[in-house]
Amino acid sequence: MNQRKSIRLFDRDFNFLAEIDDYESLQFTRRFYSVGEFELRINAAKKHVGLIDKGILVVLGNQFHKVGIIKARSISLDGEQWVFQGPTLKGVMGQRITVPPVGLAYDVFKGSAESAMKHYINANVINPVDIKRKITQVSTIATSNRGSLVNWQSRFKVLSDELQGIAETAELGWEVFFDPVTRTWLFDIVQGIDRSINQTINPPVVFSPDFRNVKSQEYTDSDLNYRNVGYVAGDGEGEDRRVVKLGTASGMDRLETFIDARDIQETAEDDTPIPEAEIVANLTDRGNQKLITEFTNQSTFESQLLVPEMATNNMAYEEDWNLGDIVTVQNRKWGVTLDSRITETKETYEPGGFQLEAVFGKDQPTFISLIKQQFRQLEGEVKK
Repeated sequence: MNQRKSIRLFDRDFNFLAEIDDYESLQFTRRFYSVGEFELRINAAKKHVGLIDKGILVVLGNQFHKVGIIKARSISLDGEQWVFQGPTLKGVMGQRITVPPVGLAYDVFKGSAESAMKHYINANVINPVDIKRKITQVSTIATSNRGSLVNWQSRFKVLSDELQGIAETAELGWEVFFDPVTRTWLFDIVQGIDRSINQTINPPVVFSPDFRNVKSQEYTDSDLNYRNVGYVAGDGEGEDRRVVKLGTASGMDRLETFIDARDIQETAEDDTPIPEAEIVANLTDRGNQKLITEFTNQSTFESQLLVPEMATNNMAYEEDWNLGDIVTVQNRKWGVTLDSRITETKETYEPGGFQLEAVFGKDQPTFISLIKQQFRQLEGEVKK
């Protein structure tokens, strides 16, 4: 049975170009905290292929929260098959960096996580000082102040990376989708719903081989990158450099790391001293953010789900559960039961059928992400 979903092509202003359902394969990956991606494979001789080019938007059916931007295309003589790739619409946030306000070294924001994310989007995408930085298609709705309070400061960082950092700290997701009413690319926060077996408000969702809704599972419980004590170093040199210690573990259970926070200044822009209590609070916030987002235990289930007709054992995807929800994943044979957030879903459409894969919990850091983490630690020294 052919279960390929039709795709629709639009230009960047969402003018409709064509609809295609005769392709070889389509993979669409959504991520809760960060930017997803897609890949489309189609024979060069198929109808409307000539309309597909870099910058074109690809929409899955009429699901305007599943939109990708083509950023790369390639073709080979073997089979004459085009391969188109790109990020989800969230990737537009990766086209900007966080430029500090005029006269200030950093763009500092204190408030709810949602307000912080929308602040940086407004300052760098919607209403930037430099009008050339404005992306007219993007808009946000008024903040509802969702998420925990954050004390964030940013300077020339990739905007999408900063949004991810705030989102992971506050356990919030974010999305950019097309609003057909206003014809804008609308940014909003996603919170997810607790559907685990340990709550009584919502019908529970359990993924387990025992329930015949899982085709394959891979479980990882890793402390390779875990640290529970942080030495957070602020401004200054040598013995004059302020250091705040976080964490109380001891002995073999104590896992230490150094966190460079040199960018947290001890004087304001007008050279007046910042109160010591405020400096310590800022260093503490930065250290806790790093311990939460970069040095946590990695408990992850990666599962390929059994999805007859896009439903899993009467639990329909995007109806009974969705990206960002907290569910229970279980394998009794392994003795593992985990209440975890769905942080990634990957949809694959091919002539042979539809496949759905999910990641439960934060994925393990890759070699590239670890290298980036080390560079972030050096940034304070480079900017000094």
